[in-house]
Amino acid sequence: MNRNLIFIALALFTWGIGEGMFFNFSPIYMQQLGSDPQQIGVILGAFGAAMAITHIPAGRLADRIGRRPMLIAAWFLGMLSAVIMALATDLTVFVAGLLVYGLTAFVSSSLSSYVTAARGSWTVGRALTLTTATFSFGMTFGPALGGWIGDHYGLRTVYAVTAGIFAVSNIAIAFIANQPVDHHDPDAPPARLLSNTRLLNFLGVAGLAVFAMYLAQPLTPNFLEGVKNLSLSEIGWVFTAGAFGNVVISVLMGQLPPRVSYPISQALVGLFALLMWRGAGLPLFALGYFLLGGFRAARPLALAQARELVHGSQMGVTYGVMETVSSIIFILTPPLAGFLFERDPYVVYPLAIGLIGLSVIVSILFAPRHPTT
Repeated sequence: MNRNLIFIALALFTWGIGEGMFFNFSPIYMQQLGSDPQQIGVILGAFGAAMAITHIPAGRLADRIGRRPMLIAAWFLGMLSAVIMALATDLTVFVAGLLVYGLTAFVSSSLSSYVTAARGSWTVGRALTLTTATFSFGMTFGPALGGWIGDHYGLRTVYAVTAGIFAVSNIAIAFIANQPVDHHDPDAPPARLLSNTRLLNFLGVAGLAVFAMYLAQPLTPNFLEGVKNLSLSEIGWVFTAGAFGNVVISVLMGQLPPRVSYPISQALVGLFALLMWRGAGLPLFALGYFLLGGFRAARPLALAQARELVHGSQMGVTYGVMETVSSIIFILTPPLAGFLFERDPYVVYPLAIGLIGLSVIVSILFAPRHPTT
């Protein structure tokens, strides 16, 4: 692992601690600030919209001016958003800070392309899943700490501590080096993305997978607190188990060919939905969130498959397109989840299980068939 990946790993590890402290508690905090489940779903949908509008422009910009400036900008914006949320005393200001945090999603394509270019002899899948694992390892420390702080000092304090941790992460990311910009041969340009039929087909496969896996997630923190009556500290331990699952499952799935591990990761999320639906007690809910690690592992596995369908000079914008597809799902799914939750908080889980089953079949039949590297 070269020095750049070491600093990336340090920045992601500390960022994971900070995000793990606050993000999963945000639906609960919004409820404390006066929001209802359906409104929370709409807010989370707006958060997805903030994510969606940034990916393609950021990916194209990273291909043209370089990846490091995009990473520095995203890290600073994330720290600023945490400060806004920490200072918020009402729902409007808090949501403004949360939406600013959503804008930092433009880092995804730049980060993935930076890691891909810096991977050395590693496969794309291994490099992306291992960097995902460093972020997830940080998140194993965040939720339990955030839950404890929330129980003793209130959730608002969680956001102030997060801002400080993000400042440390900004210092780490500042040490990464610039990378040369990739160029294609002007006499033999690669096919335009909109003409790349194989990529467009895979976008459909990936979009179905994200929707199926995400549907049960947005209101599950409220489900655990309001329906299953878990305390904030208990929910924090559940989220910690989920972050640990992100680490373990990402590393394990990264050792397999992405076409094999991608449907396996989705099936693990189906088991998460089953345990939320039928499980009882903290251990089973923690196991469910551990298996939810398949959702985070699936993202780099999808990117690794998409990377093999395009030219190197299109890597940033391709990753941006992939992230945009996911973000559109994040816009549409939370309001639907909130609508279902208000009518029956249990119904979303069997629905998600059925959709994941369909998605697994589609991924096996229609994902790219050549080996990825």
